[in-house]
Amino acid sequence: MEIRGPMMLPARREDIELETLDGLTLVGELALPADTDPVATLVTLHPLPTAGGFMDSHILRKAAGRLPALADLAVLRFNTRGTTSPRGTSEGSFDGGRAEAFDVAAAMEFVRDRALPNPWLVGWSFGTELALKYGRDHAIEGAVLLSPPLHRATDDEVAAWAGDPRRLVALIPEFDDYLRPDAAAERFASVPNMVLIPVEGGKHLWVGENQTRRVLTEIVAAVNPDALPLPIEWDGPFAG
Repeated sequence: MEIRGPMMLPARREDIELETLDGLTLVGELALPADTDPVATLVTLHPLPTAGGFMDSHILRKAAGRLPALADLAVLRFNTRGTTSPRGTSEGSFDGGRAEAFDVAAAMEFVRDRALPNPWLVGWSFGTELALKYGRDHAIEGAVLLSPPLHRATDDEVAAWAGDPRRLVALIPEFDDYLRPDAAAERFASVPNMVLIPVEGGKHLWVGENQTRRVLTEIVAAVNPDALPLPIEWDGPFAG
């Protein structure tokens, strides 16, 4: 059967809670490969909650639905403070990317406590701002930025990644609503070691199966390239 849409492939899925240093409980999910240990971990940071972003935003949901089975990856998703999804509502209230530093730290503490291997931050839109602002504070292998708007991350916070040995990869949609490839090249010029990937025909929300596959392929290319090419058909069992 063709892999597309909301299809959920086999994985060990666990509802989790994260505890922040300022006393909040955040809700989330951890998805692990069904029959093996993960080779790397995606710590996902969702789009802007005041514009409908949450842990189930479609690219992140599809990453959790497919990549444990297709690429041996662990996928951690969670709602930042004050965000609601079918999993539940995280305590607290949206703080524009400031107190969300505690949310990122709580996710990374969970990764350490569970000894999840080779963590990467995967931010989408608002989530890229959190990755840029706070990712350098944590033991990560690198960060993948999907549709970075660069509304909240300052020029100094971006430039601080220059020379950092951890990898920074950004997917820039050709028709992004906020930051298109030419502008992205200028805004990220202070980080010459960064990998910028212009995506022809791409849009900020990555709508459609072709764009989903491109995004997931680029994530896996950064994190576990040995798993490429990703299958587009599945002939095994499905998740319950």
